[in-house]
Amino acid sequence: MNTTNNLENEKLPVNEVESDNNLQSEQTEQETSSVESQSVNEAESEKEIDYDLDDAHIEDESESEEDEIDEDTVSEDSSAVLLSIEEIIQHLRDLLEKGNLKRKHVEEYKNQFYRSLRNEIETQKQAFFAEGGEEIDFVATEPEIYNEGKELLQKIKEKRAELVAKEDAQKEKNVERKLSIINQIKLLTETQGHEDFNKTYQEFKSLQQEWNEIKLIPQSKVNELWKSYQRYVEKFYDLVRINNEFREYDFKKNLELKTDLCEAAERLDEEPDVISAFHQLQNLHQEWRETGPVSRKDREEIWNRFKAASTKINKKYQAHFEELRSKEDENLELKTAICEKLEAIDYSKIKTIKDWNRSVKEVLELQSEWRKIGYVPRKWNTKIYKRYRAACDLFFKNKNDYYKSLRGEMEDNLKKKLELCERAEALKESTDWKKTTQEMIDIQKEWKSIGIIPRKYVDSVWKRFITACDYFFEQKKLNTSSRYEEEARNLEAKRAIVQTIKNLDKSLDTDKALSALRELMDQWYSIGHVPYKLKDITYREFYDATEEQFDRLNIDKTDRKLESFKTNISDMARSGNAKNQLYHEREKLMRQYDRMKNELQTYENNIGFLSVSSKKGNHLLDDMNSKVEKIKSELQLIIRKIEAVDKEL
Repeated sequence: MNTTNNLENEKLPVNEVESDNNLQSEQTEQETSSVESQSVNEAESEKEIDYDLDDAHIEDESESEEDEIDEDTVSEDSSAVLLSIEEIIQHLRDLLEKGNLKRKHVEEYKNQFYRSLRNEIETQKQAFFAEGGEEIDFVATEPEIYNEGKELLQKIKEKRAELVAKEDAQKEKNVERKLSIINQIKLLTETQGHEDFNKTYQEFKSLQQEWNEIKLIPQSKVNELWKSYQRYVEKFYDLVRINNEFREYDFKKNLELKTDLCEAAERLDEEPDVISAFHQLQNLHQEWRETGPVSRKDREEIWNRFKAASTKINKKYQAHFEELRSKEDENLELKTAICEKLEAIDYSKIKTIKDWNRSVKEVLELQSEWRKIGYVPRKWNTKIYKRYRAACDLFFKNKNDYYKSLRGEMEDNLKKKLELCERAEALKESTDWKKTTQEMIDIQKEWKSIGIIPRKYVDSVWKRFITACDYFFEQKKLNTSSRYEEEARNLEAKRAIVQTIKNLDKSLDTDKALSALRELMDQWYSIGHVPYKLKDITYREFYDATEEQFDRLNIDKTDRKLESFKTNISDMARSGNAKNQLYHEREKLMRQYDRMKNELQTYENNIGFLSVSSKKGNHLLDDMNSKVEKIKSELQLIIRKIEAVDKEL
């Protein structure tokens, strides 16, 4: 595969100043978290650590622009297996239907599509030559399925634009949420001392957890928000003292987690795929940010270890893209030279068919050479392609103008199209849908392969032909409408169940009402598909109705989570790769169960060593007992989720 293809799927690192700012911001969170481990005196005496790191910072993953890729810019990758056009179209349909519109998925099949289109045209050309045709007379025809492919690609592009807009809106909402958290922490620093410390501390930890759960925010506001957040977190910990025993336990646990992250970062040096290693490193950095502090004596050592491993990966990443940039500059020079050759064509000297044949051959060779050249720098991609396309369009416009003056074959073409009209009219009443559909498609393909006819007959002959084709396909559509009627009946049935849920008898006791509600939910899920455009609206009506009843019956949040999980598992079971997805989900739950089981055992062991002879000891013991109960509750929920997965398997 052409190495420059990777540039279309990867964001280049920004300059070193931005990289330092990004890592400075990342370590700021570590410094912020470390404050909660120090008393006032320790915070005053603690030495500042230099956390700057020459790290390659990737830009926001949202894509601000789409590169134009078509049959002239598609990559030449002889090692990649080219799918059939039917498989490519089905993949594009699946992407659009399932909403899986990540750039790497779309570009893969877009590239495959245009490779297939080019091969189809090349096949037509070779067949034309084999029959004795001249290259100057060849006219390529795109099969109908390729038109569908282009429509799908356009819809995917529009859908991706909508998703990016929604993501930008969500980022702005997240900024407001983070500002609210900062204000709440500020309020805690002002009111601390007037309330119970344990209550204040738990509220503070909840705010920290909520902060960490908010992921997407505009890149331009990351540092500003973190600086403000850090200031008030530090102020909070300047006003309170953390219990020494609890602090030391947290330090030990966090050191173990950060040691694991260091080992994972060091193993990335052996990863042969530089791009993959870099993205894995970003995930490790995110985990580092979310992990709490370690003791002062270990802090600098563990950070320097993680920093050193990160630096190796980032240097490889930067070197990789420097190499790609160099190749892109060479490609730009080659493509610019082709544009100059096309623009230098002197049309005043092309006066005969022989001249045009020679010129067409030269232009086709230049186009073939263009397609073999890899990508150019992103900022030049659209400009150089427009320049190339304009030069080619001008050449073929002049060629077509010349041949329009030749009326030799127009009458023969008219006879051929009239014969196709007669064939279409003879088939339009047929009810052998499968066979006749293929015949109609073949006729349409043949129609497209016929050259131009006299202008005065164009509209009338086309209207006659398309009327016969449309009549047949309209009859076929009416014959296959039963499927849509079934979806409409399913919609009515599901909405009737939703109405029944809303009107659930309020006089029933909780157990009977819950049993009735779950039975109605099972009935709703058992009904088949509804019209695709109403799928989301129908589910929202169902979800709102069930949530209203859960609220009225005071159903525990855990049960609701389980019901939501069962819904997701049910959808997963109906997907194309259901079994593998379900096994993957079960393995993830088992890992989560083992991790929480070990954490529970650690807490229970530590409780036995705590002294409860003082008030401070009692507070710590109560806090750890509360965590133990919470973990036990979550373990029970995981067990129930695993049971739900097993039922689907």
